[in-house]
Amino acid sequence: MRISGADLHLLSVFDSVVRNGGFSAAQAELGLSQPTISNHITALETRLGVILCQRGRRGFQLTEKGRQVHEIAVDLMRRIDNHSMSLTALKGSLVGQLKIAVVDCVASDPALKLTEAVHRLNDAAPGIRIEIEIEKPGGILRRLAEGDIHAGIGSFDNKIKGLSYTSLYKESHSLYCGQAHPLFSVPGETITQHDMDKCIWVHRGYWSRERKKSQQVIEADRIVDQIEAQLLFVLSGSYIGLLPDHLAKAYLAAERLRKLPPHEDNFDCTMQLVCKSGAHPKTFQVFSDMLVGLYRNRVRTPPRPRVLEGDPAAI
Repeated sequence: MRISGADLHLLSVFDSVVRNGGFSAAQAELGLSQPTISNHITALETRLGVILCQRGRRGFQLTEKGRQVHEIAVDLMRRIDNHSMSLTALKGSLVGQLKIAVVDCVASDPALKLTEAVHRLNDAAPGIRIEIEIEKPGGILRRLAEGDIHAGIGSFDNKIKGLSYTSLYKESHSLYCGQAHPLFSVPGETITQHDMDKCIWVHRGYWSRERKKSQQVIEADRIVDQIEAQLLFVLSGSYIGLLPDHLAKAYLAAERLRKLPPHEDNFDCTMQLVCKSGAHPKTFQVFSDMLVGLYRNRVRTPPRPRVLEGDPAAI
């Protein structure tokens, strides 16, 4: 079959339904009524000659062929976006989409210069549409490898081939307990490492095997995938955990957390900008130069388009 503009529209509706997990959940994103969305999916099924999903009392479920069609649709729309940016770049305009994924709980870190880079990029190239998502380190690497995002920022214990890593800055982590924890009021000079090792810890599930092994995880410990979830466990007073110092700062001031004496597992992680190896769209290259330049005390700003006298754009 030859894919038409109408087919692309139907496929984009189908993608929204799959990502949101059903017709009703996709309404807000699409701005369409549930019956209209249902009619679009029926039209796509008729066009393709396959059943894409089951809908009814059991809820929304993709068929096997529906899953394959969705994979094709996502790949097709991604390719169209990339080629659209390449065609636009021929005109010398910096426009297009820039998708960035960042690990959680970094907004409180003054060493993170992402916000400044976004501000500068918006000022220099307002035609670039920037999207920022929160993602686990492993998810960032997977989505980069699949071409779903252009850049990721985080610390990566488990690296994969085919990606390029640029070091930005260090993020320090220390051991903390909550106000209700037995160690909260114990004089620091009397707390030994053995005392801390006897406590129940909360760890991050995406840490490398080497780090987990050094921390001697036991059955009573808790494993989480988000730093904020880890923080909540520590604040409960039942667990201790390694938290970013910048995140803990406000809770220390409010006396809801206590920084425990230095522990051998305290660490500094290297925060990195990661992307696919090889050539990149101009939009990403400009962003990368700006962000990395902020850590090298220099920023490359793309020149603004020169407006010629008499050009309607100058009016």
